Amino acid sequence: MKKQRRKRPQKRGVTTSDPAALARNATDANRRKFLRLARNAAIALPVLAGATVFSVQSVQATICEADLTKIGKGKPAVVQVHDPNCSLCRQLQRQARKALKSFDGEAVEFLVADINTAKGSAFAARYGVPHVTLLLFDGAGEMVQIVRGPSDTDSLHKVIAAHLAAHG
Repeated sequence: MKKQRRKRPQKRGVTTSDPAALARNATDANRRKFLRLARNAAIALPVLAGATVFSVQSVQATICEADLTKIGKGKPAVVQVHDPNCSLCRQLQRQARKALKSFDGEAVEFLVADINTAKGSAFAARYGVPHVTLLLFDGAGEMVQIVRGPSDTDSLHKVIAAHLAAHG
């Protein structure tokens, strides 16, 4: 008994030596590649644009927060003496930002003195404070209160509210 051979499915495309058919097949393959590339680019472009916008806004916010010259320009300020490598500093920063969200952004400046920079280190030395510290300034630039170490958001909210009531 002879074994029957299975028929292999034919490959897609043209299997002829006709030059016109080969050219059409190559054109169709190039068109599919181009359309696939265009689809992927159309998907990736908004994602990259969103990431770029987020990054630019984050950098701008960081630059704005690092501008210690805003102290004494008429608005009360909360300045964090911060070390980005310190987990307690990052915790205090999160808590301070949460506490400040409930206040009008125009009412108080939140600034960060990074002790890894020359300006931040000089600022901390001028006031004799270590990192993980908040300094509260009135609108004239006078330091009126020091909050040391991380604290819960509610406590920070109360301290900032009292500060703004007295100096805002």
